[in-house]
Amino acid sequence: MTLVCVPITVDDLAPALEDAERARLAGADMVEWRVDACFHGEGDDEGIALCLRLCEHAPLPCIVTCRDRAEGGAYDGDDAGKIALYERLGTSEHAPAYLDLELSLWRRSANLRQKALLGVQHPGQMRPSVTTRLILSHHDFDGRPRDLSRILNEMRAVEAARVLKIAWRARSLRDNLEAFDLLTERDRPTIALCMGEFGLMSRVLAPKFGGFLTFASLHADGATAPGQPTVEELLGTFRFRSVHKSTGVYGVIGWPVGHSLSPLVHNAGFEAAGHDGVYLPLPVAEGWEPLKATLHALADARALHFRGASVTIPHKEGLMRFCAETPGWSPDEDAMRIGAANTLARDEAGWAASNTDAPAIVACLADALGSLRGRRVLVLGAGGAARAAAAGLAGAGAQVRIAARTIERAEAIRDDLAEHAALEGGAIEVCAWEVRAGAACDAVINCTPLGMRGGPGPDLSPLSDDQLDALGECVVFDTVYNPVETPLLRAAASRGMRTIDGVSMFVRQAAGQFELWAGQRVPRELFERVVREGMG
Repeated sequence: MTLVCVPITVDDLAPALEDAERARLAGADMVEWRVDACFHGEGDDEGIALCLRLCEHAPLPCIVTCRDRAEGGAYDGDDAGKIALYERLGTSEHAPAYLDLELSLWRRSANLRQKALLGVQHPGQMRPSVTTRLILSHHDFDGRPRDLSRILNEMRAVEAARVLKIAWRARSLRDNLEAFDLLTERDRPTIALCMGEFGLMSRVLAPKFGGFLTFASLHADGATAPGQPTVEELLGTFRFRSVHKSTGVYGVIGWPVGHSLSPLVHNAGFEAAGHDGVYLPLPVAEGWEPLKATLHALADARALHFRGASVTIPHKEGLMRFCAETPGWSPDEDAMRIGAANTLARDEAGWAASNTDAPAIVACLADALGSLRGRRVLVLGAGGAARAAAAGLAGAGAQVRIAARTIERAEAIRDDLAEHAALEGGAIEVCAWEVRAGAACDAVINCTPLGMRGGPGPDLSPLSDDQLDALGECVVFDTVYNPVETPLLRAAASRGMRTIDGVSMFVRQAAGQFELWAGQRVPRELFERVVREGMG
């Protein structure tokens, strides 16, 4: 069983113990007392007394860590003082379960090593009452250590180290896969974690690969390492206790994805359906090469059990290219026609790319307008969502006008979909971005990221007040769902215009994805409730 440990930065006794009790009630298995800010080195008797009381009154088994500044902590005292603290704690009546010591300190002096061994359990320990175990750790906040293999071999040679811990800042999702390999090849209990926005996978999936423990903060601003989730997120959103060796891995591929509510929605769906899966944010930097490398790595990692993904900005068209270039990967007919895919699923035949955006957009607009045949719809943008909107609406017989900052991209959509539109009685034309509101329409759909929390213009609208007025009494539909009320929708509502928020589309397309992955339907009402509650 992989343990959940909540690190607590200690300033004073009472608040630290209160936080530890909150961690226990939240479901944590251990606490880590981070004493590097309250212990100041040799001669700090007050600091030693505080650490002893923390161990005595801890409501959970505890790790004591006095982390050096060089490895992300606050301790700037002398080595001898820290080792003396550890010996005092390890030989005390209420000793901690573990003491965390950096490999860098272990290397510095044979004398320090001998003194460190006095306070921990090891084969040569002459004090049978000593039960505290040693965690030997190494951290790299710049990136993957170039000499990672050598570091691990050096740590494994330390017989007294009962647990090995190595953590580094991930450069991409692929670093997590290497951390999982370290866990698989472990010779004793091991903690292998990736830090930063790319490293969440290593924390959530530690149980799949037998990690000794993972860290989760008590609250968002209490993280002791970059990328650390809260214990509520770990145990609640990501259902950490349900993750085991065979659990299927799903996620949302995009850049950025920190704002996405997809993990909240799909994990709730997996729980409701009894599906053995976990859904994660999977940030992939913009560009073809990062997407290609990541998809190959995820698909090839057999023990990961990667089973599918939502694909969002800016990779929907890139996924189609990947399918075209990779044997065993193929888009379905709708995705092929649209030229963009937002869903990836694995079945017995291989990997399939689909598009659930198009039917979701059509259904949302049909709810507001009834039949779409002959309706005039302005589509803003020329990315994957715009392609889906144009294909779906033209296929329903609508007269679509596309406006984008890069008119060549809009023209490419028109040209790619012209035959399909004509066959279904619809039409697609292009107008310049500068005159996007130059004609009245029945509906306008924002398919740009403007207004998206965490996006390039969270406070911006794709239409000015004057442009909104020029469109007449139309339905205003924003595909952005976070926040629910975007600047565009707020301005439209203030004019009495009918609006469709992005949650409506998000829920419909997510339900389509879920059915592809889990082979069963989840009531859309569940997704709707989870999203709106998640937005606070």
